[in-house]
Amino acid sequence: MTTGALPMDRAGTPKNRRTTITDVARHAGVSTAAVSKVMRNAYGVSPAMQEKVRAAIAELGYRPHAAARGMRGRTYTIGVLLDNVRNAFFADILDGIRDELRQTEYTVLIGAAGFEPEEQAKTIRAMEDRQMDGLILIAPGTPRDEVLTTAASIPTVVIGHHDAAETHDSVVDADDIGAGLVVDHLVALGHRDIALVSAPGTRANRWKRTPEIVLSDGYLRAMERHGLAERARVQHAAYSDDGGFKAGMTLLTADRPPTAVMTGADVAALGIYRAAHELGLRIPDDLSLVGYNNTALAALAPVQLTSVDQAGHTMGSSAARMLVERVESRRDRAMRTTMTPRLVVRGSTAAPRVR
Repeated sequence: MTTGALPMDRAGTPKNRRTTITDVARHAGVSTAAVSKVMRNAYGVSPAMQEKVRAAIAELGYRPHAAARGMRGRTYTIGVLLDNVRNAFFADILDGIRDELRQTEYTVLIGAAGFEPEEQAKTIRAMEDRQMDGLILIAPGTPRDEVLTTAASIPTVVIGHHDAAETHDSVVDADDIGAGLVVDHLVALGHRDIALVSAPGTRANRWKRTPEIVLSDGYLRAMERHGLAERARVQHAAYSDDGGFKAGMTLLTADRPPTAVMTGADVAALGIYRAAHELGLRIPDDLSLVGYNNTALAALAPVQLTSVDQAGHTMGSSAARMLVERVESRRDRAMRTTMTPRLVVRGSTAAPRVR
């Protein structure tokens, strides 16, 4: 029997052996510590060193072994929890997270857990069991006590909920201000019967200031400020096309239907748009409609939805940056970032017709 030498790649590594960090260091002519610093995007690494090491990583096709890294205490994976993938606003947040982490070694894994608190809690536990370095929870429906317990053991950022905590960071939108911007705009156009479609925002899970609760509070205060408190109506519905459609059918077939409707999410506004069309109502001639999130859907030519922009991309990038700081122990105190909403006026709002 004859034996031959193992085939080698350009770096002199046997082709059937996984490339290691030592191979990368040897190929780049630097120490393994320098490679590690570049991969962690650590402070103090020169641009020349970054370029040299990343070129070696690309040429050798180096891919760190996640399981081995987990045994050493870091997996470079971040879990993102959301309730569903149909809400276009979540795509804006995920884009922000991805862009912030693009030049780092962290990988994002998404858990679309549904709306049920038990399923969300199960997904969070699964992320913990897989030794993810940190979690970003987008408006979690999981009980607050469970989130606080999780955050005590793994770096966590909560997006959306306004409840402050010492154990996790927060990224929120000034939802009450956003609601006020919408009411002010509609009142200036001449509307008085303005309804809000919002998710329930229940306090049953011990979250006292969910985005929906803060939005509703801002809406009610703005209606009162304009002397319209008695005309205020809040219709609860899921933030989905179907939820918006059902809410629209209820409101628009009432004895005194509103002349304007604002929603807590663009996706729900599209459902109301569908309900209005089914009832033979035209937007904005018969009904003014306002969304929230200012997603890509809002700017579509057939829709042209007036919407509140809460900077979803910036929310995602801020959450990712804050989480990496926590993971890498650059700070241990809780931080909170608040987005300032702005109203983007398009063709779905106009002065009400005289009835």
